Amino acid sequence: CFSTTISACAKVGEWESALHLLSTMSKNKFESDTIILNSAISACEKGGDWEKAFLLFSMMAISSMVSDQITCSATISAGEKGKQWAKALQLFSVMVPSRVCPNAIS
Repeated sequence: CFSTTISACAKVGEWESALHLLSTMSKNKFESDTIILNSAISACEKGGDWEKAFLLFSMMAISSMVSDQITCSATISAGEKGKQWAKALQLFSVMVPSRVCPNAIS
């Protein structure tokens, strides 16, 4: 239920709603996963909030959650849209050593 709703938020860039749902999940002791956080990062990217996208990416690393190609691409895209080229390039440079292969989007 949360995953589907956060994914729907991502499609229309409703990052505030996506983050509210993540907060609700946490408060109710539901665990998030890579797919849910990818959707939340995509919502931030589409909604133009690069800072929240990078914060979610960092939270994944801190919690030892595995990021994938979608995670990195959405976060890089958020950086690009926010004119944060250095941050986007820094993330891109660690993709291959982290065994995450860049794609056409990243």
